[in-house]
Amino acid sequence: MILHHYPMSPFAEKARLLLGFKGLAWRSVHIPAVMPKPDVLALTGGYRRTPLLQMGADIYCDTALIADVLEHLQPTPTLYPAHQKGLARVLAQWADSTLFWASMGYTLSPKGAAALFANQPPGTGQAFAADRAAMRGSMVTPRPGDATAAYRSYLRRLSTMVEEQPFLLGDAPCIADFSAYHPLWFSRVVNPAVAGILDATPRVLAWMDRIAAIGHGQPAKLGAAEAVAIAAGAEPAPLADEAFQDEHGIALGSRVTVAAESFGQEPTEGILRAATRTRYTLERTDDRAGRVHVHFPRIGYMLREVRA
Repeated sequence: MILHHYPMSPFAEKARLLLGFKGLAWRSVHIPAVMPKPDVLALTGGYRRTPLLQMGADIYCDTALIADVLEHLQPTPTLYPAHQKGLARVLAQWADSTLFWASMGYTLSPKGAAALFANQPPGTGQAFAADRAAMRGSMVTPRPGDATAAYRSYLRRLSTMVEEQPFLLGDAPCIADFSAYHPLWFSRVVNPAVAGILDATPRVLAWMDRIAAIGHGQPAKLGAAEAVAIAAGAEPAPLADEAFQDEHGIALGSRVTVAAESFGQEPTEGILRAATRTRYTLERTDDRAGRVHVHFPRIGYMLREVRA
């Protein structure tokens, strides 16, 4: 397993902890935080959000799908506790979206951004802001004051969930914990100048310490060009025999694009090889990476046919 990520990415921290929770060995490829990302695009054909999980010539996009892949490979300890699978997934989806954007609106407010980039080379903060503005497009995100108020409320709600138990849904962490943790980690660890907002919820801080103690598993460094060469030297794994779920009237074998519904809408184009209950798989060929399968979760992504 190869994780393409960069150290300060909150969603990458989620993936790193998932790998640690599963006790898996993995190879670490550091990618740029902003465009251009030629090695990433060689693998995905357009999608450029962080992180990616690569297994040979198979590329998995979005941490929701990465979590499912890891669960399939290593079922224990589980990310989806029995009798709480639906609750865990719904809470994780809220955390990866609503909680995440409240955290970002607070942590990257003008004051927060100034602190985050204070010791970086000139122009780093401006380049990051311009890159993320391009990824947002017309997406509406909360203004700093509104985000701060919401963030405080969400922290109080999380605090009530860990009053009488160590993790959000019980005695063991699940996908909801990892999804709720990473936006708070960004405030606490990446930009500690604004971490004071967490002080009002000491139970949340103690819960964060328990999640952080899980660690990142067993990473080993790998170069980006080496990862692309690994894809080029491999063939995509055979697809599982799952039923084709057609919600769009688009046949398998059609040329299509898949793009995120909101943030980071750069499309990936390829041949539709699978559309199951939970994911899309596109086949594409790149001059450097060769023939790859790029996988996306259905939820949060749009499938469109490419018409001649």
